[in-house]
Amino acid sequence: MTHNDITLSLTDPADFPAFKRDLQAAFALAVVEEMGGLPDGPIPSDEELDESLKAPNAVVLHILKDGARVGGAVVSINRESLANSLDLLFIKVGNHGQGIGKAAWSAIEARFPETRTWETATPYFEKRNIHFYVNVCGFHIVEYHHERHPDPHMPSPTGLPDDGGMFRFLKTMPPSQGWGG
Repeated sequence: MTHNDITLSLTDPADFPAFKRDLQAAFALAVVEEMGGLPDGPIPSDEELDESLKAPNAVVLHILKDGARVGGAVVSINRESLANSLDLLFIKVGNHGQGIGKAAWSAIEARFPETRTWETATPYFEKRNIHFYVNVCGFHIVEYHHERHPDPHMPSPTGLPDDGGMFRFLKTMPPSQGWGG
């Protein structure tokens, strides 16, 4: 699948409820696999998702394949520092294993070519995500947050197994990407 097979579109706030349901369903797969079931309530919680979707620098995107919604992403764009973050990325249930994630990430990078660095995080037990970010997208693991080393900028998501440990990833974009070094 080439990058051209996937497009991105801004998500209208009226579509946020469906976006949240699709994201929670996608995230539930790994949690059920790890824990054997879901804790009380969806992961991430509706409140956590509302915060992400309505954050000041948030850009909420649908991932489209042939015009059909196959996933979504929330990125935070800092136009001053050009240090941006991938806050959420999901591929809808039933669409995994088709290269959509890789193509979507390429489309996101192309949409924000001025980015100097990208940052993201994923739960420690999400082996597929760790593989995806490191081996497919070129991120580097730079920190591991857990109960004895919490993230000073953000609390751990609720409902995760054990201590809610999260890997933090960073990707530095080459100056030729458009920011000029």
